[in-house]
Amino acid sequence: MRAPFAAVLALVAMPAVAQDGLSGPDAFAGVSDASQRSVALFEEMGKVLTHPRCLNCHPVKGGPTQGDDMHPHSPPVVRGDADFGAAGMTCNTCHGDKNIRLTGHGSIPGHEPWMLAPVSMGWAGVGLAEICAQIKDPERNGGKSLEDLFEHNAHDGLVGWGWDPGEGRTPAPGSQELFGALTRAWIDTGAVCPG
Repeated sequence: MRAPFAAVLALVAMPAVAQDGLSGPDAFAGVSDASQRSVALFEEMGKVLTHPRCLNCHPVKGGPTQGDDMHPHSPPVVRGDADFGAAGMTCNTCHGDKNIRLTGHGSIPGHEPWMLAPVSMGWAGVGLAEICAQIKDPERNGGKSLEDLFEHNAHDGLVGWGWDPGEGRTPAPGSQELFGALTRAWIDTGAVCPG
């Protein structure tokens, strides 16, 4: 009788993987300290934030990268004014309002609008603690409150594109709904950043 009970306890203690390698907030319910749970939730969010679908459009310097290997954008492009490309070669010169499948292999990604994150939100190659500090800081996050950040993560279409990136690209882990739920739980536990 003891062995089955121990096996059940071991299963209960394991974090449940909800979708494609991204655990939901319930996986962290056993962390009794709210601050530690908040950090654990943000670290789980970090699986999305540091995925190439996010990093390609959140460069620290220069223009966007592309692909799962984050190679330089081809053709070469620059950030330009307003994070929308150079005059005469703005992002929407090539990127439309939806993904376009190419004949043969791959696709051209699209969404309305298609643009880079502001320089202040560049985090390619930056650690999770700094990413967390950036997204909480209205001076560096486009003036967003934590509630605005939740809405952005949970409902913004350009964020959602990360889970529907078109042929030839690996989607971000989980789903936008799950990412939004993690964001909500992180905020509700104090929005604590990793140390």
